[in-house]
Amino acid sequence: MKYLVCLFLVAFLVLTTGCDKRLDDFLFNNDDTITSYKLDDFEGAVSVDLSSQYFVPDNLINQFTFDIESEGENLNIAAIYTGDINNIATDTVILYCHGNRDHMDFYWPRQKLYSHLGNLGRFGVLMIDYPGFGLSEGKPTEQNMYDAVDGAMKWLKDQGLTNDRLIMFGFSLGSAPVCKAAGEQNFSMNPSKIILEAPFASSEVMVQDAALLNMPASYFVNVEIANAEQIKYVDVPFLWMHGINDDFLSISTHGQVVYDNYNSNGAFKRAVKVPGAGHETVPVFLGFENYQDEILGFILSN
Repeated sequence: MKYLVCLFLVAFLVLTTGCDKRLDDFLFNNDDTITSYKLDDFEGAVSVDLSSQYFVPDNLINQFTFDIESEGENLNIAAIYTGDINNIATDTVILYCHGNRDHMDFYWPRQKLYSHLGNLGRFGVLMIDYPGFGLSEGKPTEQNMYDAVDGAMKWLKDQGLTNDRLIMFGFSLGSAPVCKAAGEQNFSMNPSKIILEAPFASSEVMVQDAALLNMPASYFVNVEIANAEQIKYVDVPFLWMHGINDDFLSISTHGQVVYDNYNSNGAFKRAVKVPGAGHETVPVFLGFENYQDEILGFILSN
């Protein structure tokens, strides 16, 4: 159904506007209308619905901002860290890079899930909003997304985190900065392990899959993300999770391609393909405890 909607949209833009309008909003479906983060009190749609057993107390919730410079702009980036900031110098930390929609309130239940891996507070979890999402300043672009994630790494490094204790987790759009940071040396830190849930192969494949048109993605979008190529330069352990029934990012044309292109050089890799699960519902169909066990087992593996 989503493919048909995108096909209609692409056809309409081609017929009525030529190249003047683009589909970058297909990749950056952000919401910058909020005035504060509501977290547990948020009344809008959320990525997953959790029970009260995943409650995170206020003393472990730290909302803050940090500044970055990107593409000639100084931008203030909103962040949420769950855990004791004073323990970052000794803790293992998960840097969670969220998907393409809304803002951190939408993904807050996921951050709570990761905060409860093993037991509450065993791992610190940092989540940020990319520029133009939520309370983060700017307009979303591929480059300032990378710069915001790098800014998060600088903040963690300033608190005493080292590469061997950094785990990066990318969901959907968030797979791009994770692949980039894990495969290149021009970031402030490099992760020791990566987790990708419902990653996309490239902006080219994403647009072509959705539009069903044999036209280059550059006709529609400015971003040039190519995770399936970037993953070839990653040599740290890799966990891939994807819903078999994902109708937004097909497992066959996206996630499987990324996984197959991963050249581990002997590093551990694991694939978790979840029957019945769509784009957002891998934790639901796998079961929250099983989902957590997969992630925890991967983090603790040698």
